[in-house]
Amino acid sequence: MAAGFRVTLLGTGTPIPRPDRFGPSTLIEAGDNTVLIDAGRGATMRLFQLGVPIGAIDALLLTHFHSDHTVGIPDLWLTGWLSSHFGNRQRPFKTIGPIGTEKLMRHLEAAYAQDIEIRIEDERLAREHAAISVEEFAKDGIVYRAGDLVIIAFAVDHGDAIKPAFGYRVEYRGRVAVISGDTRYNENVLHYGQGADLMVHEVAMARPELLNEAYIQRIVNHHTSPQEAGRVFAQTRPELAAFTHLVMLASENVMAPTVDELIAATRETYAGQLIVGEDLMSFEIGETISVRRT
Repeated sequence: MAAGFRVTLLGTGTPIPRPDRFGPSTLIEAGDNTVLIDAGRGATMRLFQLGVPIGAIDALLLTHFHSDHTVGIPDLWLTGWLSSHFGNRQRPFKTIGPIGTEKLMRHLEAAYAQDIEIRIEDERLAREHAAISVEEFAKDGIVYRAGDLVIIAFAVDHGDAIKPAFGYRVEYRGRVAVISGDTRYNENVLHYGQGADLMVHEVAMARPELLNEAYIQRIVNHHTSPQEAGRVFAQTRPELAAFTHLVMLASENVMAPTVDELIAATRETYAGQLIVGEDLMSFEIGETISVRRT
């Protein structure tokens, strides 16, 4: 890629194994830099669809440790190591995340040690390219810098028990994209969302007849409602606001809210530019933001 700045939603879904909405994952392309935020179910398949070599990912950044954000890590790491046009990583697999990332990645190394040894012997793959390098952080601040690309982590509120949890502010040549991560309505998102061209925020919604269910209450209490997200957008005033990680709750007897209902609920508190993300939707950020659906 040339000197452009593109954000692509690889997966906009939840733990539900839907073929149209894969697990949470966001691709950042800025100049010659290619970074992934989270690696949910199917992230490698979405990269393959885009023609982005899996082995070309410069770094994986994690927001938190819920499984729907991390189950794609072994695929990204090991498939990117293979000698192929879609793999062929020539360096260790770089992972950046909050405290706990080291533990996660070392256990993955142990889990796949036999596979690694077999492929080194059988396929003559380089051991050093299967290695994992980990950088951890414990507070807000710059966690990744490469040329003109700067990524700042900031703590968010995903619930009392779900810690650590972070979002990311991505800055490139005077342009800014903010990825909220999983969070309730949170002042830190407002702070780090100031001046964003693109604000990508999670959202959760359920029909009123489901909200009396205890398990539904637990879920929505860990996320941001459409009205609360609208307040975030109204206060940060991005050029474009986009939803991802759509937690649209349902039961056997009650249907999930529709996209139109999600938009209508958000419009109660926000009147600006708004789009509901889809898998493989990309945002080219320049003087204006162009949106492409693939």
